[in-house]
Amino acid sequence: MTTEPLVMAVDDEAGILRLIKLELSTQGFRVVTASSGEEALRTAEEQRPDIALLDIVMPEMTGLEVMRRLRERSSIPVILLTAKGSEADKVRGLELGADDYLAKPFSPEELSARVRAVLRRTVGSSSADNIVHVGNIEIDLNRRLVKRNGDIVTLTRTEWMLLQHLAANAGKIMLNAELLSKVWGLSTATTSSTSASGCRDCAASWRRIPPSRR
Repeated sequence: MTTEPLVMAVDDEAGILRLIKLELSTQGFRVVTASSGEEALRTAEEQRPDIALLDIVMPEMTGLEVMRRLRERSSIPVILLTAKGSEADKVRGLELGADDYLAKPFSPEELSARVRAVLRRTVGSSSADNIVHVGNIEIDLNRRLVKRNGDIVTLTRTEWMLLQHLAANAGKIMLNAELLSKVWGLSTATTSSTSASGCRDCAASWRRIPPSRR
């Protein structure tokens, strides 16, 4: 029997949480809520949600900090909830690895549509065929989870998209123009230094694991 995706909604406004839970539950999602960053981290550890909706502006711990800590444990997809017009927050969130953002106030229809869209891009159907093993590295293409010697490797959104594309095309020769288009969404006229820099960043992520665990 198929289990519906579990959504974790995090916001310090009770009204927003009620709206999110009502709409997503009506659409068939399972929903858990948290009203603070610390509660969100505990809930994520206990419930293992499939996607997180994080309000950026919260007291004590911002949504960006919650996302950073979540990504230390897994590659859970994240949609940031931002105040209308807060362009800087949107840009910073996407640069730090958020999968999408939703500006308040938002309609219930847009909320559920964005959740479904992100899950389609990042989760897909659960299948062992979508787990790639390369030496001591395990890449779970469905869960967006990367492990080396059993240790989770934290990647930025761009690093993950690059690795995902390479892993899905293992054994094939990948042209620089294709990587620029698929990963960065850039034209072929863009300099090759962009993809080269991305590969260096991705390689550097492996070195974050302590030498004793390699």
